[in-house]
Amino acid sequence: MNPFSSVSMLRTAPLVLGLLLAPALAPLAAQAAPGAGAQTARFGWVNSQLIIRQVPGYAAAESTLNAEIAGYREEVQRMQTQLDSLMRSYDRQQIALSPTNRDAKQKEIQEMQQRLQTRVSELQNTAAERERELVAPLEERVKGVIEGLRAERNLLFIFDVGAPGNNIVAADRTLDLTAVVVQRLQTTPGQ
Repeated sequence: MNPFSSVSMLRTAPLVLGLLLAPALAPLAAQAAPGAGAQTARFGWVNSQLIIRQVPGYAAAESTLNAEIAGYREEVQRMQTQLDSLMRSYDRQQIALSPTNRDAKQKEIQEMQQRLQTRVSELQNTAAERERELVAPLEERVKGVIEGLRAERNLLFIFDVGAPGNNIVAADRTLDLTAVVVQRLQTTPGQ
């Protein structure tokens, strides 16, 4: 995959932009409040992977998704069992079959394999869509709390150290806002 594809760039653009602008913005932030003494950090970070698991409603969404996926797995297993049975039957009979019947059985096996692959792909897409449906409202609540915290504390950026491809290798633990976000999510009724 091209690391510079639009999707890849969209996912990493906020982090890259933040890292590139941080040194340039730091002097501006210091000038914004002359005589204010020592500047407080204008950055914070959260671990979205820890937060999302603690959002009220996440356990129910995960349970619902797992139950649906279990049903998908059962369907795929039934189809695989049918395919395996057809292949075993063909293996036992192929010597006695005429070339025409052998070709017909091979075609039947190939068609069943194709149906199985197509169905697996469909079920994977269905599961991914269902996950988005279940998790999107929770993620929106998390984003709202994080944005509110950013504005409240007058922060320039809040980085997500739990995001895939995160390049932050060390951070000041006092800038970790994960616990604050979780606390607010758990004490604020869901919208």
